[in-house]
Amino acid sequence: MDTKIFTSTIAWMQAYPLPADIISACWVVFITIWLLAALSTKRAIYRETRAQRLRYWIPFVIACFLLFYGRKFPYPLNVGIVPRASPIACAAAFLCITGLVFALWARFSLGRNWSGMVTLKEGHELVQRGPYRLVRHPIYTGILIMFFATALVQSQLAGFVGVLLMFASFWIKLDREERLMLQQFPERYAAYKQRVKRIIPFVL
Repeated sequence: MDTKIFTSTIAWMQAYPLPADIISACWVVFITIWLLAALSTKRAIYRETRAQRLRYWIPFVIACFLLFYGRKFPYPLNVGIVPRASPIACAAAFLCITGLVFALWARFSLGRNWSGMVTLKEGHELVQRGPYRLVRHPIYTGILIMFFATALVQSQLAGFVGVLLMFASFWIKLDREERLMLQQFPERYAAYKQRVKRIIPFVL
């Protein structure tokens, strides 16, 4: 993902420079750490096909454009649906920090087992520590919180449609991931699914 997409949002939030700077910084930190951490992962012994990847990659890309370029879309996507108020902007910044911390906690808990695609790694581990005790896909939870926070401070309908598309993208991807984990760890992952929710603690 291009960091220019994320840093360009500052121009949209001139009324709240501090929350805008915080949210922009969160995305820059997220991308930087993700790219660096991706350099050290285990070798993949199974990798999904390109066609399978497109099923969730297409809504993911559309979601990013809707969220970060919302004002460039025509009516009704550019309509503001959230009041522009300082408490809302501050709450959004706090949410974005929370989402970033949760996603990074999950990423470091996952370690070298991580992949940006649906893969099975050499010596793959079933990680259940850290945030994986709360949800089975905490990285997605953290990113969705960051997306929602950004949409909240930008206020346009396009951003919230982007959040829904991002949720759909992750839901498609995690369904494929869970099938793979059930094949690899049939008894342990089935028990894990019974104990822990997918993406929202204690709810979903």
